[in-house]
Amino acid sequence: MAPEEANTAAAGGPRRRRVLVFPIPYQGHINPMFQLAGLLHERGFAVTVFHTHFNGPDPSHHPAYDFVPVPDGLPAGSPGTVAATVEHIFAINSSCEAPFRERLVALLEAPGGRGDVACLVADAHLLTLMDVARQQGVPTLALRTGSAACFRNFMATPMLCDKGYLPVREESQLDAPVRELPPYRVRDLMAITSSRHEHDLVCKLLARAVEAVRTSAGFILNTFDALEADDLATTRRDLAGVPVFDVGPLHKLSPASSSSLLPQDRACLGWLDAQPPASVLYISFGSLASMSGADLAEAAWGVADSCQPFLWALRPGLARGAALPDGFAAATEGRGLVVGWAPQEEMLAHAAVGGFWTHGGWNSALEGACGGVPMLCRPCFGDQMGNARHVEHVWRAGIALDGGGLERGAVEAAVRRLMRGEEGKEMRGRARELGSRAAEAIAEGGSSRRSVDRLVNHILSL
Repeated sequence: MAPEEANTAAAGGPRRRRVLVFPIPYQGHINPMFQLAGLLHERGFAVTVFHTHFNGPDPSHHPAYDFVPVPDGLPAGSPGTVAATVEHIFAINSSCEAPFRERLVALLEAPGGRGDVACLVADAHLLTLMDVARQQGVPTLALRTGSAACFRNFMATPMLCDKGYLPVREESQLDAPVRELPPYRVRDLMAITSSRHEHDLVCKLLARAVEAVRTSAGFILNTFDALEADDLATTRRDLAGVPVFDVGPLHKLSPASSSSLLPQDRACLGWLDAQPPASVLYISFGSLASMSGADLAEAAWGVADSCQPFLWALRPGLARGAALPDGFAAATEGRGLVVGWAPQEEMLAHAAVGGFWTHGGWNSALEGACGGVPMLCRPCFGDQMGNARHVEHVWRAGIALDGGGLERGAVEAAVRRLMRGEEGKEMRGRARELGSRAAEAIAEGGSSRRSVDRLVNHILSL
């Protein structure tokens, strides 16, 4: 059945096939899941969202969906360390298992429920909840909100441990190349941690995500072929028997509105309208990353000393207990704007934005690439190191500021490299080429459109 026929059948029949979704409750994971849900809803599926109370979405933003809250018993507030984040993910799985089963069974036993439900799409970090769905006869698909290259890193972790790359025992190992995963260095690997305890926790997390994908009926990635052709081909080879759907960039394909957990300051768009083309450095370190007060001060003075116009989306709590240094506002008066949070996709599409300083999370890296904006990456943890490495050495559309603490002179020099001179122009040209590739992927007949068609037909066949 062609996707168009599937839509007609779904719309013309007494009921629409229903897709259940369960995002993991962090900003960088919620948005892609809701974007995917919007895409599937547009193709004729009804959508039911299971969600935790922790960081729960606002149903009023998505009136066409049904919402089922799942009690989690978790305290408010985001975890502040790698170990705490991993343990939080494990806690979500264990605490939600019984209440999710109860609510899923109730849905399936309602009139028409079991016949209506096509599948559950869950974040790959929710293995326990995917197991619950399979036990009830519901097929599962796994969504990974990171890159194909990052998932290859997941799958390679046991081999990297066997070969002695991990765990890291000496700092001198960090810059050694990983010959099996170019262009990674040891410091770019997912399981780089500050202790053996953290290492073991992260390895367990990655192994569970790989198991979730291998035992699923399909693997969905927010990427596209022209951006990661080799990594996608390798992933398909290594996941023989599990169909892989590269349906990105979801933020460009989906009709869904933003599911931001933070209020956005849209007035900053008016400030951008008054700036010259490609003159503004947009700064945002994401919704979960954090930095020390010392790094925040060095970043601020580096930006000030660069004399570059900037718009900084400074999330409350980015540097716990710290604020921009005294004197920064006076030093940058008339050429900078600081807001609490900004509509990032619109920022990166604005003609005045000529560079993007990011933490290097995959959503941000993908949005920067699609916007044709060169990037300055300051990775903090997880896949951000590998993403920054790709931005600088594979896409050649930006600069990575990794390693130890920030230093204002290095920040100033990096901002000047990115925003001015021949090198910056070359990076901007390569970034625009990435934007053109993304536009081709989502155009009618493009690779991502075809992949969405395959995904729709696959769900209908389950």
